[in-house]
Amino acid sequence: MLIRGGRVVDPSQGTDATLDVLLAGGVVARVGEGIEAPEGAEVVDASGMVVAPGLIDVHVHLREPGQEHKETIRSGARAAAAGGFTAVVAMPNTDPPIDSPAAVGFVRAAGLRADGARVYPSGCITMGQAGEQLTEFGELIGAGAVCVTDDGRPVGNAGMMRMALEYAQSFDLPVAVHAEELALSRGGSMNEGVVATRLGLTGIPNIAEDVMIARDLMLAELTGGRLHIQHVATRGGVQLIRAARERGVRVTAEGSPHHFTLTDEAVGSYRTNAKMNPPLRSEADRDAVRRGVADGTLDVIATDHAPHHYDEKEQAFEDAPNGIVGLETALGLAYTELVESGLLSLNGLVERMSCAPARALSLPGGTLREGGVADVTVFDPRREWTVDPGAFLSRSRNTPFGGWTLRCRAVLTVVGGLTVWSAP
Repeated sequence: MLIRGGRVVDPSQGTDATLDVLLAGGVVARVGEGIEAPEGAEVVDASGMVVAPGLIDVHVHLREPGQEHKETIRSGARAAAAGGFTAVVAMPNTDPPIDSPAAVGFVRAAGLRADGARVYPSGCITMGQAGEQLTEFGELIGAGAVCVTDDGRPVGNAGMMRMALEYAQSFDLPVAVHAEELALSRGGSMNEGVVATRLGLTGIPNIAEDVMIARDLMLAELTGGRLHIQHVATRGGVQLIRAARERGVRVTAEGSPHHFTLTDEAVGSYRTNAKMNPPLRSEADRDAVRRGVADGTLDVIATDHAPHHYDEKEQAFEDAPNGIVGLETALGLAYTELVESGLLSLNGLVERMSCAPARALSLPGGTLREGGVADVTVFDPRREWTVDPGAFLSRSRNTPFGGWTLRCRAVLTVVGGLTVWSAP
């Protein structure tokens, strides 16, 4: 495949120029000017488009096994491709949890058959996510896991978390964490503040997130382990991570589109599609997350794609499950909210959605370096579109962004040199 005449943006190589990209044999064969198309090659005219290393989402819930009515590995991989992602990391909080080599192998094998984005499995930190016994990290890696996480649940025992960070160092394995002190958040269903008071709902204070981020940063500093903090939502959390980076702590961290776009005002009159964990917080928190993404404190943009069936979200606010879908809106939201506002350059956007995610979890991709995997996203930054949940490839529709007008959309997603998504 020859992708001709696009604006090639690859921060990993310091590239931002109008160039051609030749893909052959599953790798990037050449990037340059005036490349001649080999005989029989597919030629793609990318004039006016951006050609970037394939986008990578390191935080996705694919619900299989156990909750296939919400999402399957296949439907999630195809939704990811439609959103411009060439690879996703599947979280292990399925039913049963992914805490054994056999379970990791199941996710990996299903991903290979999905005909969409690459699917990388993660494994649990603790058996059954119960926080009591570490899983066999080496065996999980051998089966294909790229990180360990008890996402959806914190590792409440500090001694267990220290052991996890120390054990993971033997494999240079990232430990990804959901930062929440349950003793401070238990019973809450949205951000603690004026909106929760008005609605008569029990709130979750910022400190429930901040105290766990502080603990895990201190443990990472003590052990030297690789820590990845998921979906940061508070200004205090951003500040703690920024200070830890300055001290040399090995930490990467995520900013999610909903947390840099919305505030707790989006809950409105008990809108369950605005219920998530960590919850949407105040305007000051949202702005801090935006600044954190812009300055690289939150070096990864990740969706925390969390599909739920309509009936599950149509409950009383306190009873409805947390989470929203995000794979098919992330690129448009990030471009519209961050790039068009002037907070982030186009190079910065590709860095946060491709290069940095690849580095954070040591994944293939994140670069158009010659010889690298032929994973490419072509997107049109001028294309304006309206979010229509009914048109999602995901099995679920739980989004607060329905009807929003966004700019920027993926037009071609290429995995291993093969087209897995082409916009109509």
